Parts: sequence; C-alpha cells; structure tokens
Amino acid sequence: MDLDAFRELRTPRGQEALTAAAETVGDDPVAAVTRLRKTYDAGLTSAALTQAGLRRRAREKFGADADLMYFTQAGLEQATRREVADHRTRRVAPGSRVADVCCGIGGDLLALARAGCTVEAVDADPLTAAIAQANAEALGFGDRVSVRTADAGTIDPAAFDVLFADPARRTARGRTFDPMGYSPPWPDVLEMVAKARSACLKVAPGIPYEFIPAGAEAEWVSYKGDVKEAVIWCGALAGETDRRATILPSGDTMTPDPDLGQAGHGPVGRYIYEPDGAAIRAHLVAEIAATVEGHLLDPHIAYITGDVAVRTPWASRYEVHETLPFSLKRLRAALRERGVGNATIKKRGSAVDVDKLRKDLRLSGDKSAVVILTRIIDRPFAFICDPC
Repeated sequence: MDLDAFRELRTPRGQEALTAAAETVGDDPVAAVTRLRKTYDAGLTSAALTQAGLRRRAREKFGADADLMYFTQAGLEQATRREVADHRTRRVAPGSRVADVCCGIGGDLLALARAGCTVEAVDADPLTAAIAQANAEALGFGDRVSVRTADAGTIDPAAFDVLFADPARRTARGRTFDPMGYSPPWPDVLEMVAKARSACLKVAPGIPYEFIPAGAEAEWVSYKGDVKEAVIWCGALAGETDRRATILPSGDTMTPDPDLGQAGHGPVGRYIYEPDGAAIRAHLVAEIAATVEGHLLDPHIAYITGDVAVRTPWASRYEVHETLPFSLKRLRAALRERGVGNATIKKRGSAVDVDKLRKDLRLSGDKSAVVILTRIIDRPFAFICDPC
C-alpha cells in the first residue's frame, strides 16, 4: 500500500470498502476479491482486503483497538504490543511533553497519549507517519498527538520533558543486531539523549552492554515468557539500579542483590530451573538461584538445579527423572522405554539441531516428557524431565 492508496482508504468510499473487506476475512481469497471487485476498483479492493487482514492479525497485540487502526506489514511486525507499551509508559509522568523521534505506526505514542502525555512525533517514511496520525485520531487522541514526516534530527530534545526513541532495526538486508546499524545510528541517538532532560530508548533485547550509556538504567521486559524488548532509561527517568528485569503481565520486577556474588555450580539435583529470558539478559541468574536455593549446572549456562521445590514467576521448574551423557542412541532408547511419544525439547549451550533430533528419535507412545539438552564443563548431557 502506498500513500495514495492509504488516503483513498480513509475516504467515505474507502471506509465502505474496508467494512466490506472485514466481512470477508477468513473467506476464500479469490472469492473475497471477486465479491469486492463487483463494487470497487482493483486498487481499493487490494488495499481494503490487506488492511482487513492486518487488523485481524493485530488484535493479538492491540486488542479491540486493532479494528479501528491502520497498519503496514512491517509496521505491525515491529509494533510494541499494548501491554508492554503501557508498562513502559507508567514511568512517564502524566502531562509530560514527549518527543517520539521514530514513531512507526504509533503503538508507543498511543500508550503515551492514553496516559495523558502530549506527543510530537516524527517518522522518516511519509506513509508510516500518516498511519500514525490516523491511528491517534481513530482512537480519540488527535488533540494530544501530532505526527509529521521528518528525520529524527529535526527534533530538539531540550524542548521536551521526555525523549522517546525506537530506532529502526531493519535494513534492506533484513534485521540488524548491531546498534551502529540502527536508523538513526547509535551515536546519533546518544547525541539526542545528551540534549534531553530524560529519555526512554527502546532497543533490541540483545543489545551489548557496552552500548548502554553510563548512569542509565537498562530494563529487559518479557511477556508470557518471551523477551520483548530492552528499555534504556536516561536522565531523570533512570532509577537507582543499573539494570532490571520485568515480567508481564504480572508486573514482577527484579534488580541486582549487591550482597550476592556469582552463582555457584555443582551436580544435578532433583529439579532443573529455566530462568526467564529477561532475567538472563539482565544478568540476574544468581538472584534466581538464591531464590530457589540452587546452583548452576555449568558456570557459563543459565540452567539452575537444586533439590528444593520452589514456585517462582522467574523460572520454569522441571523434575529430573533421568540424566544421560548425550547420544542419540541412548536418548532414543530411554524415551522409548518410558513410552514417550511427545517430547518438548529445550536446549541451551548445545549445538544439537532440535528439528533433526526430533525426527531421528522416531518417538512413539502415549506419554509426554521434557528433554533438556545442555553441556556441563564441555560434556553434552540430556535430562529427561516432567514439568512441575
């Protein structure tokens, strides 16, 4: 969809086409096109059907709001889900004037406006900027949000209470994990931060620690077990800790315990604990090990083991039934002996191709198990477990 097609979609006739397209979602695609082409031209039919499909997919991130919003394929993929954006916004004072310098389709600025902030946003792509403005208006925030097509560098961070930046992490060759390849590049982002009273930077969870500016607080956020983002809080928004992990939707948060050193390691116990990814990224595995009265299986791999059954939101717990030095033959025999036909395979620190292993195991049976693959001091092991 280009800008002209989007503008046509927002006309009264375009809205009629969009309503008609929504009624065809789930139908045979050819039948849907045939039905709409009886009334609308090819361009409007394509734009309406594409938008209706994107709205349906967007409900998982935006709930009922998705039925009023507009999207592009890339914009939806990169957008923050509402629960995560709302969590982040709670740290920003209501009434704050916020500059959103890489606004995308507007998921984050909507959360800020919903929290009572006034947002001036820019995006370098004209279609994306138009969609962000349309989304703010569609949800009733047009009086709090203004969006224009411009580069991030046109914003003066000193003129706002908060700078919000979500630099693009995709290039023509695909996703980039190097902050120097962000758009704008990381040095440009930090230059804006230096001029801001406070700043919130949304970045990839795997950002190297050396890119986190001194005095900032880094927060890693997971939602239902999946790490969604890292947030770097700067200036007045930074807390008293240098790093934090947060899990949603519960809102539990964890910070470093200054009295703890590195987690110890030792033999496998009755249970293996798999820490939440946000805590791993925030280097808080020792804190979880202390919580469950456990230790690491290997000093460099984030699997915790112990003999005490502890319920914690910070880790999944598995009861170990069998420990095997890894070999396909031995693992296959052990699973068949147990009648396991359905195995959930987890790995960390293992080079095993899980999809190939699953085929090679040729499982049959009516029981289930969790197989954990890892290494202990460079020796590969497999653990046959049940989830607790």
